[in-house]
Amino acid sequence: MSLPKSPRGARSARRVRVARAARAGVAVAALAGVLAACGDGDSLEDSKNGSGSGGGSGGKGSLVVGAAAFTESKVLAELYARVLADAGYKTSVTTVKNRELYEPSLEKGEIDVVPEYAATLAEFLNAKVNGAKAALEKPVATSDVTTTVNALTALAEPRGLKVLKPGGAVGQNAFAVSREFAEKNGLKTLSDLGKAKLKVKIAAGDECEVRPYCAPGLKEKYGIDVTGIDPKGVGTPQSKQAARDGDVQLVLTTTTDAVMDGLVFLADDKKLQNADNVLPVVNAKDAADPEIAAALDKLTQVLTTGDLAELNRKVDEERAKPEDAAKEYLQSKGLTKK
Repeated sequence: MSLPKSPRGARSARRVRVARAARAGVAVAALAGVLAACGDGDSLEDSKNGSGSGGGSGGKGSLVVGAAAFTESKVLAELYARVLADAGYKTSVTTVKNRELYEPSLEKGEIDVVPEYAATLAEFLNAKVNGAKAALEKPVATSDVTTTVNALTALAEPRGLKVLKPGGAVGQNAFAVSREFAEKNGLKTLSDLGKAKLKVKIAAGDECEVRPYCAPGLKEKYGIDVTGIDPKGVGTPQSKQAARDGDVQLVLTTTTDAVMDGLVFLADDKKLQNADNVLPVVNAKDAADPEIAAALDKLTQVLTTGDLAELNRKVDEERAKPEDAAKEYLQSKGLTKK
């Protein structure tokens, strides 16, 4: 898929720095309350002071990379920050609880780039633009990545967002149960769970309650009797332990989750999930320089689903810091010099 032309062309590095300086105070003030309220991750102020990863000479300007508050997003943000730093940008990483909070900040330019998932973001914007009911009735994402990215681009561009090229890495939602629960009830697929007519509580992010590819989709497509959401997060150790302990029956994680002790995935046999290929999304005004897209594309075209699963495993199981796992991976692939 060809990239849209940059709306600002070859803007000089000095203009980028000046623009960043002019709105730095506004960005910090606007996000401080949000980050304090959600209580997850580093504050924007901490990120700009070097918390997490980042670095770079800054000769081409400064960029804030956003991450959601789960392992894979944090790792992807570190990967993005490091390849951009290697390309000459001064980078920092800030973690914001979820898409409902960081996407508006991306539109405003408080965040410059985020790692995203094609289908999930397309449906998020579909609901934001057309309303939740209309989005459920007329989804725009499909299992075809090209169709999905085209739909995402059409929704994103009017909001000042630029969608970059997708890669082969796919981080779809996936649902798991304890092995004991699966064996007791003869479960191998989500259809099996629906047919079993069991009451199901899901450990997930609190947004699962309204996301069409979480609780609403499980109810509509599979007939699963979802009785509530335990907001322990997506694929967190706490969510998984709740499933092992029997406090919840289903846990939301991802296809790239590599730490599944005592848990088994239920197959999405009716294809509730769509083409959630990983791709970068940037603020079209402040981060649309072709060199940014080129730096990120080098990573996107190398990264695989298996790579993501292994990076997640190192962080979740070996307790590696996301920035350290990202650094080691990029060096092993020859994508950064240091």
